[in-house]
Amino acid sequence: MHIAGSWILLVFLTLATALILLVLHLTKAGQIIHQQIPDRPQRRLFLASVSFFITFLAVRLLVASITHHIGPFGYVEMGGRHIHHLVWGILLLLLCGYAELADVGTGDASLSILLSRLLALSYGIGAALTLDEFALWLNLDAAAYWSHEGRESIDAIVLFGALLSIGAWGAPLFRWIARPRHRAQPN
Repeated sequence: MHIAGSWILLVFLTLATALILLVLHLTKAGQIIHQQIPDRPQRRLFLASVSFFITFLAVRLLVASITHHIGPFGYVEMGGRHIHHLVWGILLLLLCGYAELADVGTGDASLSILLSRLLALSYGIGAALTLDEFALWLNLDAAAYWSHEGRESIDAIVLFGALLSIGAWGAPLFRWIARPRHRAQPN
């Protein structure tokens, strides 16, 4: 019996998202994050970074297990056609973009803040699912995933992950650099 990889990934990512939100709200680590990382936009960028890297690792492990016939996992197929995980990533990114345009999660109410964090986590998940198959976009060849060209996907993951991390961790530095400096007036 094969379990479609999309179901395994969906369950894993749902549990990972719930765990991240629980850590953020119910643990000492969450208190530290609340104290040290401003909510918007740095904390959202941080959450997107965390979900991005967790998703990337989970997808790579899942695809490797499917490729090497480890466990009961199988590819998602509809009508004999393999549905790549970048499709799910694109759909998730479209939903996140639409929610952003509709101003979901931009208020100060508890529900709005929760939706904002869920959108940040979903954005990281969607970006990882999509960029993991960047070599497929570029080469239009499904065999590119594990081939030499597959290195392009890893490069895209590293570059985008670095961009998310720079946004999360570098923003205070950028604000410090850009802040107006008061110069001493000569007497």
